[in-house]
Amino acid sequence: MNEVCFKTIDQDNPHTLATYKKNGGYQIWREILAGKWTPEKIIDELKTSGLRGRGGAGFPTGLKWSFMPRNQAGQKFVVCNSDEGEPGTCKDRDILRFNPHAVIEGMAIGGFVMGATVGYNYIRGEFKEPFYRFEAALAQAYELGLLGKNIHGSGMSFDLYSHLGAGAYICGEETALLESIEGKKGQPRFKPPFPANVGLFGKPTTINNTESFASVPSILSHGGQWFADLGVKNSGGVKLFSVTGHVQKPANFEVPMGIPFKDLLKMAGGVRSGRTLKAVIPGGSSTPVLTAEVAMNMTMDYDSIEHAGSMLGAGSVIVMDDSTCMVKALTRLAHFYYDESCGQCTPCREGTGWLYRILKRIIDGNGKAADIDLLLSVQDKIIGNTICALGDAAAMPVESFLRHFRDEFDHYIKHGKSIIEVKNSGENIK
Repeated sequence: MNEVCFKTIDQDNPHTLATYKKNGGYQIWREILAGKWTPEKIIDELKTSGLRGRGGAGFPTGLKWSFMPRNQAGQKFVVCNSDEGEPGTCKDRDILRFNPHAVIEGMAIGGFVMGATVGYNYIRGEFKEPFYRFEAALAQAYELGLLGKNIHGSGMSFDLYSHLGAGAYICGEETALLESIEGKKGQPRFKPPFPANVGLFGKPTTINNTESFASVPSILSHGGQWFADLGVKNSGGVKLFSVTGHVQKPANFEVPMGIPFKDLLKMAGGVRSGRTLKAVIPGGSSTPVLTAEVAMNMTMDYDSIEHAGSMLGAGSVIVMDDSTCMVKALTRLAHFYYDESCGQCTPCREGTGWLYRILKRIIDGNGKAADIDLLLSVQDKIIGNTICALGDAAAMPVESFLRHFRDEFDHYIKHGKSIIEVKNSGENIK
């Protein structure tokens, strides 16, 4: 919610226009309408801030906005990706529920910077409350005359619309999202051309994550250097982390980038009572799993997590304790990606099915010694061979699970049951 820069928060009604305005909401947008900001100045502040895309890719926001050919004649669009479908991720939902006006203001600012007069917020189909909250906030912004044609006589126009998705994970991929807005089947496009040149309805388009847009007003209000100093080198600012799984208090936490993982875990109440930490997926289900030892020594920023062998992703931290069967955990993930593959690319369509069926065979007690090498072979044939990153997202966890927890897979294949089941039953299997 960007609480770090909020002075007054109505705990019962944090989403209201009154709360947002009390904390300087729409002040930057009003200054823009009054001619006090230039697109170049805003881009410079965003570059100074170190804000990187909060949806997973981590691309510098200021640089991305500068790619838009803003002076090119014709229609241009800004699009907010609120299609939060990554397992373990639930931060954007809460931004839309509790701070929708920050998203609206951030998108309007983006429209000004990039010369776009129309924006769309693509919201996940299951997000009913967030959708209604955003729609209500949007109506209020129009009532204030902060959106529309020739806003406050400034000569600037910006219209913003909500677009509700239909529950397809693939539409979180930016070009599949654009296809969906256009009323087509949500499938990724070949790139190039990239959306900055040929995007929504064939026009130049910039897509950013919900949290990215929501961060912009605060950055401009307090200065890019202020935001950068809240984080660490190459990972500026604060970040929302969704901490779920085997913790006492699963929740979203907005903390400075670079916070030690062990401190974030403590904020979530620590691992559930009587259990010890076994593994952590730091950035959502598509990022490689890490062992407890590695995770407890890393900090929550791009470079540290990459050095540890994974990715920060969308900041979706999935905690697993010592009761977790890693074979069953990977099987569940594999089934998700098999079910969500759009089927456009053969390596993904067929490969995700093979990964799931092999793993299902193992947990059904019919695993073969050759299955480990077969899993590695299939995931290797998927990575880098698809139009979008869903194939990579399905394949990358496989290698990391096998690398860190190979003994559990070997045990399951040899004995037809989980090593966790054996420990719980007290059996003596060698």
